[in-house]
Amino acid sequence: MAKILLVDDSPAIAENLKEWFTATGHVFESVENGEDALQLLANFKFDIILLDWSMPGMTGPEVCATFRKNGGTTPIIFLTGKGDIESKEQGLDLGADDYIVKPYDVRELTARIRSILRRPHGLLPAELTISGVSLDPVARMVTANERSVHLRPKESALLEYLMRHPNIPVSTQALLDAVWPSEAEAAPHTVRAWIKYLRDKLKEIGCDDLIKTIKPTGYMIELAIGAEGQKSSSDQD
Repeated sequence: MAKILLVDDSPAIAENLKEWFTATGHVFESVENGEDALQLLANFKFDIILLDWSMPGMTGPEVCATFRKNGGTTPIIFLTGKGDIESKEQGLDLGADDYIVKPYDVRELTARIRSILRRPHGLLPAELTISGVSLDPVARMVTANERSVHLRPKESALLEYLMRHPNIPVSTQALLDAVWPSEAEAAPHTVRAWIKYLRDKLKEIGCDDLIKTIKPTGYMIELAIGAEGQKSSSDQD
């Protein structure tokens, strides 16, 4: 699961990418201009930015340069119709991590995103196993005690985030920021409700005690030091 921000003034592109990425378990948001993008990035965390080149107001290169100048480290992929080498060189020199020329295949874009998120600053391998509990975020399937249960997208995203941060108390606000769109009408009680749904699913495979409630902080998955069966001990954002 990744939280993706698209900055593009084309509603058609935004709608197509939203359909694709939400169907594959990601949190997807879009804005139509650079000014709104910078404001959103100043207040919320994203895992990757998909940035158009030519937009009304601030151009994509101006957004990229300003974001990097302000200390922003989120990976950026330019999505643009400008295929000349000079533009590619400019975009990468401004701090972009990749550059894709339109039209493109969404599967190639997804592969590029996976490649970037496998780097040390991004999300690590998709499949996670902690204390005998395995999660496949793509299939949204959690397995333990030789039993499996299918999760809804929010349930899978919550479990993935907690499994990527073992032994760290995670606040309800941090879960809201990571799993829900920034403009969603969600509150701490929303997180509590979905944690309950997730625990009900985990109970079906004998793991209802996997997620600990840490009062008043939030939630945590405990991992004993040296525990076996944990593939992703370094999965820390």
